[in-house]
Amino acid sequence: MRTRITLALAALLLLLTGCSPGAPADGPVTLRFQSLAWQPDSVAATKELVREWNATHPEIKVEYVQGSWDSVHDQLLTSFEGGEAPDVIHDASDDLADFAYGGYLADLSGLLPARLAADIPRGSWETATFGRGVYGVPFLQEPRVLIADADRLRAAKVRIPTAGHPWSWPEFRQVAKKLTGPGRYGVAWPLKDPVSATLNLSLSAGGRLFHRGADGKVTVRFEAGDAVVARTIHDQVTVDRSAPASTLGSGGADTLPGLFGGRYAMVPLGFSYRQQIVRQAPEGFHWQVLPAPAGADGLTQGVSPQTLSVSADCPHKKEAVAFIDFLLRPRNMVRLALGDWMLPTGTQALKDPALHTARHGWATGTALAARLRPAPAQFVRGYPEWKDKVATPAYQQYYSGASTLAGLRHRLERDGNLVLARYQR
Repeated sequence: MRTRITLALAALLLLLTGCSPGAPADGPVTLRFQSLAWQPDSVAATKELVREWNATHPEIKVEYVQGSWDSVHDQLLTSFEGGEAPDVIHDASDDLADFAYGGYLADLSGLLPARLAADIPRGSWETATFGRGVYGVPFLQEPRVLIADADRLRAAKVRIPTAGHPWSWPEFRQVAKKLTGPGRYGVAWPLKDPVSATLNLSLSAGGRLFHRGADGKVTVRFEAGDAVVARTIHDQVTVDRSAPASTLGSGGADTLPGLFGGRYAMVPLGFSYRQQIVRQAPEGFHWQVLPAPAGADGLTQGVSPQTLSVSADCPHKKEAVAFIDFLLRPRNMVRLALGDWMLPTGTQALKDPALHTARHGWATGTALAARLRPAPAQFVRGYPEWKDKVATPAYQQYYSGASTLAGLRHRLERDGNLVLARYQR
């Protein structure tokens, strides 16, 4: 895998000229760009960039198409099979594997400008590299952080963690216990999607879960590093009672009223939830952003960056890549990051002063950028089915106390490997 990724990236970096096309001989080109932006600031920033492109590139018109994160995988699969896929596709890297291996996405290795190829770090490119090809441009990423009630932490006189001196997982557990009292919890875990949250945070403790053998096939092995985060959550809910079981099936937004109302002192959330907090927090509520706890591998955590891809059936691939290059110029990438309240992948964009301010926790998130790694499931074929049919119910039962750690391991390994084997015959 590492050799193939290196070859793919080398091809990108050796491309010394851009791919901005001239006007087509047969008239203007029209590209359909499906965006998954949904927060108001993000939608506004994306649409404004499309307008700017159209105003300066009359020979290549881009039509904005609104998509939805809730249904994007099935919607794209249907559109690919029906020959009606958008030309430029906004998605996430952990959704690309089956589309890339299935031949639905264009290999961008020989199309991307050298500037863009060099600006995004190798670790980010790995998230969109499958085999010898690069099937998406990773551009936004979202670490998981702790959103905390600053007054509760101050009153409890607990040590405030920083990126330079974070809490360990055991210390986090003790802090949550200290913040717990009658009718109040130290932490609330919104785990409607328990799999990605657990796997990505487990990288801090050395968890891998998916292991690729010499034959290239992936198997599931639940080892000591994979148990640290899972056991912490389980024990907070069922042993310490410092986290309520009622939020385990909730989405992140569902926990915000409890955070604002003093029921929860901390909530682990994606970095972008800060926008909702700014908009919804009542007057007088003081909050702060804290780094997620660290394990044997420090603050490392997995991410699945948002990506921009080109459909394999797109007849104007160079024009589509030129549009992607425009969207991801450093200044524009910062605009998209600020609009989505996420971190850009580009090294130049990450230097922007707007991302290093203490206001709204931007500096805390930016300090985590160097520790972000590809999500463990990134290259696993069959992951969506494994996640839905095996891992989600297995983690849900364990976190609720309905099964043991041994039971969780057994289901993930036995049932999970049966699912993955069907995709690797």
